[in-house]
Amino acid sequence: MAAHNELGKRGEDLVAVFLTEKNYLILEKNWRFRRAEVDIIAQQENILVFVEVKTRSDTFFGEPADFFDEKKEQLMTAAAEAYCEQAAYDGEIRFDLVSVVLRPRRAPEIAHFEDVFFPGWGSE
Repeated sequence: MAAHNELGKRGEDLVAVFLTEKNYLILEKNWRFRRAEVDIIAQQENILVFVEVKTRSDTFFGEPADFFDEKKEQLMTAAAEAYCEQAAYDGEIRFDLVSVVLRPRRAPEIAHFEDVFFPGWGSE
């Protein structure tokens, strides 16, 4: 596995534990739909949460969250629609972003941003 893939997997594993400790139920990891992948699908009480995890080993070029773009929003939206249809889910959903910085010999830095976008808003 390439180093950047290993880094990403480590970040996703840490976030799954982080969310579980915050009373989220992890339903899926690395769920795929066509070209889209949702890193984590979880449930928080009665809300289905689609989570993107951005992991970096340093912040020299910016915070991990800076690399979340409109294209990723579109892919996540399509995947969320497909997942909800497949699961026959018709309740509330939310899109979260979790930023992880894994520097050598330092504790992981995790920042959780809830409700980072709402599909269809802000696009023309």
